[in-house]
Amino acid sequence: MQLAQLNIAQAKYPLDTLAMKDFTDNLEPINALADASEGFIWRLTGDSGDATGIQAFSDPNIIVNMSVWSSIETLKNFMFQTHHRDFLRRKQEWFSKIENANYVLWWVEEGTIPSVDDGIVRLEHLRCYGDSPYAFSFKAPFSV
Repeated sequence: MQLAQLNIAQAKYPLDTLAMKDFTDNLEPINALADASEGFIWRLTGDSGDATGIQAFSDPNIIVNMSVWSSIETLKNFMFQTHHRDFLRRKQEWFSKIENANYVLWWVEEGTIPSVDDGIVRLEHLRCYGDSPYAFSFKAPFSV
């Protein structure tokens, strides 16, 4: 089994504004870092090479990110042990606080590429029912 993740963020400003420039200018290097990270399998991309142009919600300021990893540990290593963590620390500069869960994790069969719709269904499930084997967070990871 492999770990799928979806996370969402609500940009405070349109992505093409000066206020978002430092974020958008670093999408390519951070995505390249993810692509080269141990345990990385797949990430959602659009025409621009990242997922920022994929509108999955009615609010155009909500952006999505999805990826598949070999394990919870490899995803956590990328997120918290690489240059990516520096951007996590700055997220309040670019993104509004989302009161509900803003990410979800779930297990997929090896070779499965999840759809954005599947990720949103799992995020909504997590928001409604809490952590379960179907949809969970880092706080209560379910093993396979």
